[in-house]
Amino acid sequence: MMRAPSLVFLFGLAACPALCETLSAEIGRSGIGATEARLSALPAPTNEDLFALAGLEFLGGVEAALQLRWQTGIRADWSELPILRLPIPENPDARPFAPADFTTLVTGLDADMDAARAALTQLGDKPFALEIRLADLWFDINMNGTRDDAEDIASVTGLTLGGGRLVAAPVADPVIRFDTADAAWLSAYTHFLSGFAATALAYDPEPAIQRVMDSSAAIYALWGDTPPPNAMDMMFGRQVDRVAMVLFALSKTPDKALAMDAYGHFLSMIEENRRFWTLAALEDDNDREWVPNDRQSSGLGILMPPGTGERWQAVLADAEAVLKGDMLIPHWRFGAEAGINLKKAFENPPAVDLVTWIQGEGLLPYAEKGPRMTMTSWNDFERLVSGDAILFAVFLN
Repeated sequence: MMRAPSLVFLFGLAACPALCETLSAEIGRSGIGATEARLSALPAPTNEDLFALAGLEFLGGVEAALQLRWQTGIRADWSELPILRLPIPENPDARPFAPADFTTLVTGLDADMDAARAALTQLGDKPFALEIRLADLWFDINMNGTRDDAEDIASVTGLTLGGGRLVAAPVADPVIRFDTADAAWLSAYTHFLSGFAATALAYDPEPAIQRVMDSSAAIYALWGDTPPPNAMDMMFGRQVDRVAMVLFALSKTPDKALAMDAYGHFLSMIEENRRFWTLAALEDDNDREWVPNDRQSSGLGILMPPGTGERWQAVLADAEAVLKGDMLIPHWRFGAEAGINLKKAFENPPAVDLVTWIQGEGLLPYAEKGPRMTMTSWNDFERLVSGDAILFAVFLN
């Protein structure tokens, strides 16, 4: 007769595939949404669970935006805007895009950033360590519940895990050990995306999008059956329409409350980024880091020159001073002693009139004398990272 301990052992082996699965492997198997739902239902989440929940809320917001893009066929040529620039597979059966879809995308993204911050607030600065295999992260873009080609995080975000300009020392199958400092990095990024969302919504873009869609349809109705005499529309038509949408939206006086909401998020982004670097500087380990300090190595293989954190914080300090009105933005007509107070512009946000802005009249309500910003910190940062400042800025936030 089999002894009871042997039965317990066999039952343990049978249960182990589920119980012993890492959280990273769970994401790879079941996806972002299902894993996030399980973590949300936990009555007593661990510190690691809370960070994972925040990260999945963040990634879930991105996934939902990509899914809406896939449903409506929005291409990856909106290089001016976050999320909309990311490449996704083409949907041959996409439904027509409607102006309200843009509002849905942006408000949904903001709601997920709020949810991510709620989990991070619960976590606070409590210690944790969570290993995530980046190859386990994927977006269910076509919403079929399975992982398909071009849905992995490397393909979508452009962070080529095998190399590229940013990843200069390739790491095979990278695994990142996220820790306390990385929670502050994630918080900063949620504030950036919420700031973008509030800015976009402040200008109520739906009427502008509808106006351009209607006028473009009327324009194409004029073509008839004769092919156009050149390829100008094929090369530039969509880009011109996008610029028109943006300029028409910006020509309206924005909502003041939403502008101030964006202002608060941008300041919080800088504050959280500074908190990240403070916590990262205290680390004395060197274990598959996400953003390493000068004594650490990147788990991704990113070659970060010594002093990167210090130089980036100098850039952020200038940005904070500009947001707070302590430094002014130069204008070519305002001379060497005056500039634009950005804080005043957020407090009483103007409609954008390119003619009066270029000429100077439209910015006079925000002009004053005082110290003006320079590009010194940014230029120093750009020299340090060998001209890859934009790529590093996106990564470092």
